Amino acid sequence: MINCDICIIGAGPVGLFAVFEAGLLRMRCHLIDALPQTGGQLSEVYPHKPIYDIPGYPIITAQELIDKLMEQIHPFSPTFTLGERVESFLKNSDDLFELTTNEGTKVVAKAIVIAAGLGSFEPRKPAIPTLEKFEKNGVLYWVKHPKDLSGKQVVIAGGGDSALDWTIHLADIAQRVTLVHRGDTFRGTPESAAKVFELARQNKIDLILKSNVVDLLGQDRLESVELLDHERNSLSIATDYFIPLFGLSPKLGPIAQWGLGIDKNAINVNTKDYSTNIDGVYAIGDINTYEGKLKLILCGFHEAALMAQSAFKYVYPDEKLTFKYTTVYGINPL
Repeated sequence: MINCDICIIGAGPVGLFAVFEAGLLRMRCHLIDALPQTGGQLSEVYPHKPIYDIPGYPIITAQELIDKLMEQIHPFSPTFTLGERVESFLKNSDDLFELTTNEGTKVVAKAIVIAAGLGSFEPRKPAIPTLEKFEKNGVLYWVKHPKDLSGKQVVIAGGGDSALDWTIHLADIAQRVTLVHRGDTFRGTPESAAKVFELARQNKIDLILKSNVVDLLGQDRLESVELLDHERNSLSIATDYFIPLFGLSPKLGPIAQWGLGIDKNAINVNTKDYSTNIDGVYAIGDINTYEGKLKLILCGFHEAALMAQSAFKYVYPDEKLTFKYTTVYGINPL
């Protein structure tokens, strides 16, 4: 059995930063994540994707950010249970939380922080009859190793930030990138959309608007995709990889059965401290919802800081908490 002050469910960037904030207050953390490594979606889905809105880093890849966070929390000696999912959740007679994973690991904690991102998730798949046939032979739902696409022909479908970002990133890696979008405007950031239009103008990518990928063709692996535009005209494009990027479908999994206030697959919280309707349970990052919520890593970091202050008062109600600046007091390892 593992004992800790705070058990953090989710080892993504927000969960990791919560360790730092808790560590500053001398609280020991244990993290549980269903993925086999720390980093959450950043490590599992897009480790090489560039991130531009982390303070102090004009650009940093997703995996580099996770590596920096792991380095930052190292002095506080957090412990981890990875590759396991929390299945049962209860509060015992001693007012402690008891968690049990699908592998039978038991954790007892004084407080719980849910930082599970989108929960368990799967990609939203386009309605293409032959999609599953090529899922292991040309269809990718995320890019773990961009260099594997070097010299390859790639077709990306989508109109959001992920589709725009990967089109930009792969333009200098793949032999040729084609972005297909059903509309003529994008849901992603205007800056990214402008970059994509400029790459198309310079003939560095192919941009096909008002069209959908409707079929995938090939023998043992993907060889081409079939497009259909708004006027029902068809077009065939030879390709090695098809990457449909239509977002992820979040699923809370067992968390939905814990008696928390749920709104559209997210946990309602009090923005004073990101506490839930259960005393001692907090939710930070993409897993929570409140008026004005922005699903940004940056916002999750802010939520983690306020959560830790409140969690300390919950875990140690008889101790006085004095806010301290790290520039003055430094960091004291646990």
